[in-house]
Amino acid sequence: MAIRLGDVAPDFTAMTTQGTVSFHEWKGNGWAILFSHPKDFTPVCTTELGAVAALKPEFDRRNTKVIGLSVDPVESHHRWEGDIKEVTSHAVNFPMIADPDRKVADLYDMIHPNASDTMTVRSVFIIGPDHKIKLTLTYPASTGRSFQEVLRVLDSLQLTAGYSVATPADWKQGEDVIIVTSVSDADAKVKFPKGFVAKKPYLRVTPPPDR
Repeated sequence: MAIRLGDVAPDFTAMTTQGTVSFHEWKGNGWAILFSHPKDFTPVCTTELGAVAALKPEFDRRNTKVIGLSVDPVESHHRWEGDIKEVTSHAVNFPMIADPDRKVADLYDMIHPNASDTMTVRSVFIIGPDHKIKLTLTYPASTGRSFQEVLRVLDSLQLTAGYSVATPADWKQGEDVIIVTSVSDADAKVKFPKGFVAKKPYLRVTPPPDR
């Protein structure tokens, strides 16, 4: 069954390159990103895991843990880590789940039979402190993901979780945000003391409230 926004992320226990992980316990009260790659020792996946390793300090700064997954065993993950470091200059610094029995892949609907009945698609799940799914992304095996975009979305999710705002198209951290329509103008003047500009009655922009 497909995982939908607002669902509780399924818990699981699995072997990883950093030992056995019980997902909810490992995640704790912070945020987490679970992402799958189709197969070890493949070219696009090699670049992706190096990109995530390079960004890990940024995820750490946002109280967010990252964890990867494929249907390969732990020994394969460990052997592949050397290639990733050699090719991308970034050592893998996060756990990778070994899922040869596809237990986790099935829980998160990562196997799409019309694409491949053996390999996971490029799935991304952002999971909030309440263990609920905040974002899902699905890419085909042939297309590498932009983890800068994943980081951008994480910034939006964390900001909008704490304030009555939404973020406009192509928004980046530090830029103006939109006051949600459920907040009246009178309440907005209290909630957003920096003021706001009403471009339309339903479109009011304000400086980021977390700065």
